[in-house]
Amino acid sequence: MANIGLIDVDGCGLKKSSIPFPNIALGKLARWHRQNGDDVSWYNTFDHYDVVYMSKVFNFTPDYGYIINNADKVVKGGTGYDITTTLPDEIDRLQPDYSMFPYIDDKTAYGFTTRGCIRSCKFCVVSAKEGGVRPYMDVDEIAIEGRTNLILMDNNVLASDYGLEQMEKTIRRKYKVDYNQALDARLVTEDIAELLAKVKWLRYIRFGCDTPHQVEDCEKAIEKIRKHGYKKDFILYCILLDDFDEAFSRINYWREKADWKIVPYCQPFRDPNHLNVPPQWQKDLSRWVNRKELYKSTEFKDFEPRKGFRCSEYFK
Repeated sequence: MANIGLIDVDGCGLKKSSIPFPNIALGKLARWHRQNGDDVSWYNTFDHYDVVYMSKVFNFTPDYGYIINNADKVVKGGTGYDITTTLPDEIDRLQPDYSMFPYIDDKTAYGFTTRGCIRSCKFCVVSAKEGGVRPYMDVDEIAIEGRTNLILMDNNVLASDYGLEQMEKTIRRKYKVDYNQALDARLVTEDIAELLAKVKWLRYIRFGCDTPHQVEDCEKAIEKIRKHGYKKDFILYCILLDDFDEAFSRINYWREKADWKIVPYCQPFRDPNHLNVPPQWQKDLSRWVNRKELYKSTEFKDFEPRKGFRCSEYFK
């Protein structure tokens, strides 16, 4: 029997953090080792470990800052270290051990029905890491232990016939679903819109809106879905790229529309290949948009994110 330690380098371990999902790879490792009779716990400096697994998802989160001298072996993995690292198949096919994540309620499960993506967005590593979209897992495999609220992290489920079949299955099974990585509005046909309107959404539908062209795509998709009876909100994930004028125009378009059931959510551009520091305007624009009371009540030019600075300066 081995003693196994886990380190979630991005910081989600025992407590929920700003990162909105648990480290699934560590959860799967925990289940595999426990099934094989090993002791598994979050790493601490007082115990001795046969193996310590360190997982890092993002390149922009700080690395673990301490020397590990109480383990016979340390294994590092995850996109934040190396996009080529993967779990062995016999571990990857398992579901996470949810007892490792006490902040997750007993009705919620996390997983993917598809992997990969047909797009090659410059802010995303998925196509480089996983290739084109392909079938991965059945929703019934994910919904273990009576967990019927499914957080599905597929990167482009609408680009996959298998993914759409799994979406239909969630409807038949009456699972509640959140596709939390956003859907591709460019792929929403009338048939897909009708399907999306039938899904039992945990919260709302999320679309990507990262370029000027996608504004029209999102509008068309939203119109189709509403026509089929969907009444909840839409959240638009908006990556802020290099051009301030373009980014502001794309974001402010939805504010001027004043349909408060369509709300953008901004993220500064993070280069997946090289560590970059987002410019201040991206941070300020994101803060304004993501604080909905500010976004609805105050124009960006009148927003004062810091004492003595008003965002009207960005328009000069």
